[in-house]
Amino acid sequence: MANMSPVKNPIPEQDPNVRNKNFLEVSLGYDETTAVDEAQRCLNCKNRPCVSGCPVNVQIPDFISLIAEGKFLEANAKIKETSSLPAVCGRVCPQESQCESKCVRGIKGEPVAIGRLERFAADYAMAHPTDDAVEVPAPNGHKVAVVGAGPAGLTCAGDLAAKGYDVTVFEVLHTAGGVLMYGIPEFRLPKAIVQKEIDTLKAKGVKFVLNFVVGRTETIDDLFADGFEAIFVGSGAGLPNFMRVPGEGYNGVYSANEYLTRVNLMKAYKEESPTPIYHAKKVAVFGGGNVAMDAARCAKRMGAEDVYIVYRRSEAELPARAEEVHHAKEEGIIFKLLAAPLEVLGDDDFHVKGVRCQNMELGEPDASGRRRPVPIEGSEFILDVDAVIVAIGTSPNPLIRTTTPGLDTNRKGCIVADEVGATSKEGVFAGGDTVTGAATVILAMGAGKKAAAAMDEYIQNKNK
Repeated sequence: MANMSPVKNPIPEQDPNVRNKNFLEVSLGYDETTAVDEAQRCLNCKNRPCVSGCPVNVQIPDFISLIAEGKFLEANAKIKETSSLPAVCGRVCPQESQCESKCVRGIKGEPVAIGRLERFAADYAMAHPTDDAVEVPAPNGHKVAVVGAGPAGLTCAGDLAAKGYDVTVFEVLHTAGGVLMYGIPEFRLPKAIVQKEIDTLKAKGVKFVLNFVVGRTETIDDLFADGFEAIFVGSGAGLPNFMRVPGEGYNGVYSANEYLTRVNLMKAYKEESPTPIYHAKKVAVFGGGNVAMDAARCAKRMGAEDVYIVYRRSEAELPARAEEVHHAKEEGIIFKLLAAPLEVLGDDDFHVKGVRCQNMELGEPDASGRRRPVPIEGSEFILDVDAVIVAIGTSPNPLIRTTTPGLDTNRKGCIVADEVGATSKEGVFAGGDTVTGAATVILAMGAGKKAAAAMDEYIQNKNK
């Protein structure tokens, strides 16, 4: 029976004043009854516009129809036909600007909660494991390498393994998962969820080699010499950008990458964790994207009394997801908008003691299409903080491009690749943040998926 409600079913969440003191997941997910009710809002449109909004081509109406029928395991299986990481995507993908933005129900109301339903199906399957063995395709006799175990690499590896390839993933850290492990906080994406997705890939025959620095341990050319016929580079964008304002060298200034890695990957929020981290009383976070929200919300949970988002444009220009901004505000994060950091101030011990800022107003649009922030004369003020987290973006690490002859990169250090991931070096494909710069998990997955198909075609044509 169709549900003609114009609004989504709400998702239960932890109380803001409880959750801002713990690292448990904020959103608690749909129960079976609510999931079926929400699924029945889907009109099962003939032209399926939602599918065109999904970078990994999930057959959205099909899996939602299965949920509506109470066939939850079948719904998850349908998603996994094209997506290697449904439990991840259901939590962190910006569905509001992708599949849900195409939903016909959104024209006169709210779109179907596609992301919440995807999460429900994946979580249900994890909670109800079957005795069915993971299907391992027959080997096709070809050997491929994947550099980086983040969302692009994991997707590429999963798709190639499904085609019978002998896949080895080389990861620089001691844990696979990339930004899913070190960047996105536990309260948004529980690491046990990510590990289960990785374990599924292992069961399909994907091998992981950890603590392996491509460009140091071995180069790309060394991997070819080892017998790999094609290589996918999905090493991400792990090199943090800084403001380049005076005082960024003081103790107590973190890049968001370092801060989030210490908290998420190294579990600094646990009392028994050996990872050192400064427990600040007042924190300023520079930036307005999802990473800035993650850093601010982590700092609050780490015990900071006041946490400020310092962003030089207005709320309308914040690049973070509206949901993340909403959650941050609920948790007590203070937004200092239309304010630009000019200098980090330090004490006699070279530790952060404040930030000198200046109020801004919006002028004409700049090259990005957003209105340019213009300083207001005489509006400087001091923000009293004892730690700063810089979250203004990242770039690809230069190690691979500087050790791989014949691999073209652009002026930002990103690998140049075509629409299917092929690079200037034969047999090398690339995708995700190492090509685009910092972007979303689902776009990286889409790039990994396209590259896997292109690598398969490349190897099959080469061996005709």
